[in-house]
Amino acid sequence: MDYKAAGAPKPAKGQPRHSEHNAYGSKKTPFNSRPSKADLLAKMKANAEKAKK
Repeated sequence: MDYKAAGAPKPAKGQPRHSEHNAYGSKKTPFNSRPSKADLLAKMKANAEKAKK
């Protein structure tokens, strides 16, 4: 008897349970619309200033 094959099957490993709401490739954020590094840096600086207040 093969005891290894007994029991419930194992779930898939490394597979996300859901898709992210802001993932690239969706209607909201298409693949070719990544923000530039300057845009990201400006956003980070603005958030840092907001956190100081």
